[in-house]
Amino acid sequence: MFEVKTVENEKELELAFAVRRKVFVEEQGVPEHLELDEHDATAIHFIVNDEDKTIAAARLREIESQIGKVERVCVLQPYRGKKLGLLIMKKVEDYAIAKGWKKLKLNAQSYAIPFYEKLNYEVTSPEFLDAGIPHRAMEKMIK
Repeated sequence: MFEVKTVENEKELELAFAVRRKVFVEEQGVPEHLELDEHDATAIHFIVNDEDKTIAAARLREIESQIGKVERVCVLQPYRGKKLGLLIMKKVEDYAIAKGWKKLKLNAQSYAIPFYEKLNYEVTSPEFLDAGIPHRAMEKMIK
């Protein structure tokens, strides 16, 4: 049974960072100093656990009044295809709605655009490189 939750302590935050390192640094070759950045200290972090193992992560931060930015959404390779991305995005969106935010933005890796489109995000930019990986900006009104 998968549990999706907001990170509540340093141990859970380190578990989120471990998932991000595995996916973004090890698999995708993103330099660690770009993956773990200054925004981690103030962002809201989310994790998905499978019993005692943390298998997915994401973070959310308010970038303007009532506008959030979803970042670092990732799922460990053996757990992909099990709708964990949908679960964590629902938790992120529910959090933002509870805060009274009106819009969410994100920079999606280009291959993941169809995933976010299914969640009603719309592309708002041409393709650009972030850490050498093609991305496009997307956004969604949530209220």
